[in-house]
Amino acid sequence: MERSKIMKPFVVAAVAATCAFGLAACQGNSASGGTAATVNGTAIPESQVTETIQTVRTQSGLEEEDAWGQFLASNDMTPESVREQIINSLVDQQLVIQGAEELGVSVDSSEVDTYVESMKANFNDDNAWKEALEEAGFTEDTYRESIETSLLQQAIGTHFEEAAEVTDADYIESAKTYASYYDGAKRSSHILFKVEDTTDEAAMDEARAKAQDVLNQINSGAISFEDAAQQYSDDTSKDQGGDVGWDRATTFVTEYQTALDGLEEGQVSDLVQSDYGIHIIKCTEVYTAPEEVTSLDQIPADFQETIKSMASSVVANNDYTAWLDELREKADIVINPMPADVPYNVDVTKYQTSDESADATEESGEAAASDEAAASDEAAASDEAASDEAAASDESASAESTDAEASESSASAESAQ
Repeated sequence: MERSKIMKPFVVAAVAATCAFGLAACQGNSASGGTAATVNGTAIPESQVTETIQTVRTQSGLEEEDAWGQFLASNDMTPESVREQIINSLVDQQLVIQGAEELGVSVDSSEVDTYVESMKANFNDDNAWKEALEEAGFTEDTYRESIETSLLQQAIGTHFEEAAEVTDADYIESAKTYASYYDGAKRSSHILFKVEDTTDEAAMDEARAKAQDVLNQINSGAISFEDAAQQYSDDTSKDQGGDVGWDRATTFVTEYQTALDGLEEGQVSDLVQSDYGIHIIKCTEVYTAPEEVTSLDQIPADFQETIKSMASSVVANNDYTAWLDELREKADIVINPMPADVPYNVDVTKYQTSDESADATEESGEAAASDEAAASDEAAASDEAASDEAAASDESASAESTDAEASESSASAESAQ
């Protein structure tokens, strides 16, 4: 099967959106429309492909024929190419389902029950639930089937994550990729003077006065920042001297982050007000990424787990891709031609600009020239073969004549004797 090397982002997003957890478009209806493709004998209904594309059009506001045609033309796509990419995605889904057994991966019916029941709980009663299913094009059975497929795909992903064999070299490669992201990250500590209601001016004034007194002690050297945090902070971080970690590893309120951005390593802020009360902030460390990463030790420990997780994900994804590629290579996949009467079929040339039309004409001309050259080469090869055959025939005749002459000479010699 010929597969597109690059799937348009539109189609990728569309397949993900419409097929995730079994939306109607990916459930399909094999009762009509024929077969779009088969995967090891399992049919992918044409209606399933059509419904997926039509759902994409609806979600993207491309229901009108002109809007759809203009979209396809502007993205250098055709109805055939969209159909092919959707089929490719559905083929991969079917391969994953078929390959799950050899991995020993399955989904217990109780998992499906739990998920279905959690969805059903969003509706007031059974009638509302059934109406919702019908509107989405499901019966309870087909909905369960779609959920089972989605959970199976998740289980396969988990299988490859758990089976991933990650080496030190993988970790280093991941560190090289992400080290620059952490460049300039700041670690900080703070002392929080908490105010339950920051609209209470009296409470805010009291907290501000207390905070200013502590800040004065810190600035004069009467007390260290860490000791002040342990004595005065209302935040749980006080047990760590106020340390709240790196800003690239967590999310701080806007006021806190803005104040931290303006601090150099070792600097202490003025009083900073947020919805939590009054903060005194100290920038304790600024990370500078090395030009060359040769060891994880060059990365702050707080970032290493994330980097290792990224490395594991890359290895797992590569293993999954290799597994799926192998399934695809071994599979018997047949894609049937696109029916002319599918609702998404439009004449894209009507919506192409003059430049696009010229490109299409040029491509067509190049293809024709290529075909003509191929035909010419084939004819020349045929003539050459015919010439070779004639020469071979002449040579054979000559050889037969020589054999006859030799036979006559032999007979003459025997007669002379």
